[in-house]
Amino acid sequence: VQLQASGGGLVQPGASLRVSCVATGATLAHYAVGWFRHAPGKEREWVSCINSNGDSPTYAGSVKGRFTTFRANAKNTVYLQMSNLRPDDTAIYYCAADSLSECALFDRSGELYYGKNSWGKGTQVTVSS
Repeated sequence: VQLQASGGGLVQPGASLRVSCVATGATLAHYAVGWFRHAPGKEREWVSCINSNGDSPTYAGSVKGRFTTFRANAKNTVYLQMSNLRPDDTAIYYCAADSLSECALFDRSGELYYGKNSWGKGTQVTVSS
């Protein structure tokens, strides 16, 4: 599977933004898909994960209640809907896919996916007034 994240941009604090993770070369519905972000000067941070069947997504405490991840299988796409954005959400956002299909087995460090086809090219999200 090859992934491409898109949809980032510059928004003001409190705004909403939806980023997409589109897959080619495989059916994304067969994979658990996670989102990560990497801000300058900070460690890579796991953001969310959704199972292959789309149920019970999980979120990092820093985004829980503000971010939602969901699938559009017909488009071979997973979305990250971000609301009430804050300046500390500024980062490059990446998606990653795991054929194990269950978030309980997803590598939240990202080391299993980073730099591989299952690690998508990122999209920049900047939250600033």
